[in-house]
Amino acid sequence: MLDWLAVHWTEVFGFVTGALCVLFAARRNIWTFPLGLASNVVFIVVFFEFALYADAGLQVVYIVLGITGWIGWTRGRAADNRAATRRTPLRAVVVLAIIGVVGIAALTALLVNYTDSTTALPDAGTTVGSLIAQYMLNRRWIESWFVWITVDVAYIGLYAYKGLYITAVLYVLFIALCVYGYRTWRVAPHVEAAKNPEAVSA
Repeated sequence: MLDWLAVHWTEVFGFVTGALCVLFAARRNIWTFPLGLASNVVFIVVFFEFALYADAGLQVVYIVLGITGWIGWTRGRAADNRAATRRTPLRAVVVLAIIGVVGIAALTALLVNYTDSTTALPDAGTTVGSLIAQYMLNRRWIESWFVWITVDVAYIGLYAYKGLYITAVLYVLFIALCVYGYRTWRVAPHVEAAKNPEAVSA
């Protein structure tokens, strides 16, 4: 048991920091970002080891998005000193859907032609979907949780196929946390709008 933990310590550490990251995001707490950055660094190592190159690259992008999201959440505080939430604009839904289709097609082609990936399409799909979800989370859009849930379901199958069982279990937990996050964020704007109308539009 100890030998197994020694081999998989990076995955275990990523499990813990990743779960805490989502929990703090669900609670609209800015500590989600430093925890997320720690998780990203760990999973770069894990995903390269298992030839999930798009997911490894995604962690690098997450680091950049995490820093920008950290800044945005700091400026967009609500009356309760937590991040203010907003509804996703309809025009953004259309644009992000187009970006998603084009991005998945382009990244799949890149993985097929230039790597030894055996899971090019699911790797590309979950990567692009995650980027869209993270962008929406950075903007504090409530519907980001729906995108995260969809992506997490796909990730469970992908990681189980790759033998990353700890990470697959982590994503089952993520889904539960995403449901909690949506329920928490759904009521937050109405309360904050009454207390501080400017916070919701920040």
